[in-house]
Amino acid sequence: MQLSKPLWEGKLFLVILTCIVLAGFVPAVLFTVVIGSRILRKMLKPIDNMIGTAKAISAADLNTRLSVVDSHDELKDLAETFNDMLDRIQASYEQQDRFVSDASHELRTPIAVIQGYANLLQRWGKEDKAVLDESVSAIKNEAENMKDLVERLLFLARADKNTQKIEKTLFSLSELVNELMKETKLIDTEHTVKGEVTGIVSINGDRKLIKQALRVFLDNSIRYTPAGGTIKIEGRVKGNTGVVEIEDNGIGISSEDLPHIFDRFYKCDKSRTREGGSTGLGLSIAKWIIERHGGSIAVESALNKGTKVIITLPV
Repeated sequence: MQLSKPLWEGKLFLVILTCIVLAGFVPAVLFTVVIGSRILRKMLKPIDNMIGTAKAISAADLNTRLSVVDSHDELKDLAETFNDMLDRIQASYEQQDRFVSDASHELRTPIAVIQGYANLLQRWGKEDKAVLDESVSAIKNEAENMKDLVERLLFLARADKNTQKIEKTLFSLSELVNELMKETKLIDTEHTVKGEVTGIVSINGDRKLIKQALRVFLDNSIRYTPAGGTIKIEGRVKGNTGVVEIEDNGIGISSEDLPHIFDRFYKCDKSRTREGGSTGLGLSIAKWIIERHGGSIAVESALNKGTKVIITLPV
């Protein structure tokens, strides 16, 4: 009986101690949960803001960006990376939008001309042979312009999607330059066409595409050099590269226009280019072709003095 009292007192002490611990532990847990919840909400607030901003972004409004003011460390890096991605998407979208707008504008003109001459034919073409001949000739000319424009648009569309085929073979660049020189002399009787090819150089590339690119520069020289002017075509070897130079003494390009000549649909003189049938896409296509072959293009020009184009291709 004397041993039971200390045992009972010990149990009572443990019970009291347990109650004291629980009385302190439960509020501590509750306090931790409340404070922890507030801290967690504060930490997750930037993520909630990112989610809300991301949901608000659409094709109609690509100017919105995630705020990085309240973000820290990894979240800030994530927000900046997301904003960089939006910048690239917006730039691509605006480029595509401009492309469609410019293409629509270019197609609108020949369609309007064709429609106008069709109306002219409907009214007087059956009775007036001169009107008939003029209308048919104009419609055929504008149809050719539209065909050329559509073909170039399709080329650039394939180039943007990396689906434009490049069939590379080993061919003589020297022979190609001589071939272009002879063809130009045949088709252009209003200018003095001369040139020289020194050395024999062969390159690995798509002969048809490279000829198309060189033809763009030659056509521009023909178009923008007054009758009686001179066009020079030269080909030579320089180290491990083949160099083609096309030079004219035509109207030249201003310093303001020169940095933009390879931009799509860019035209230095809209009145001249429309009259000459230019689409403003040829130089963009030529640049793409040369660069896809690892080459480069340099242009030197001055108003009323002429233009020199230097195309360099790796051997």
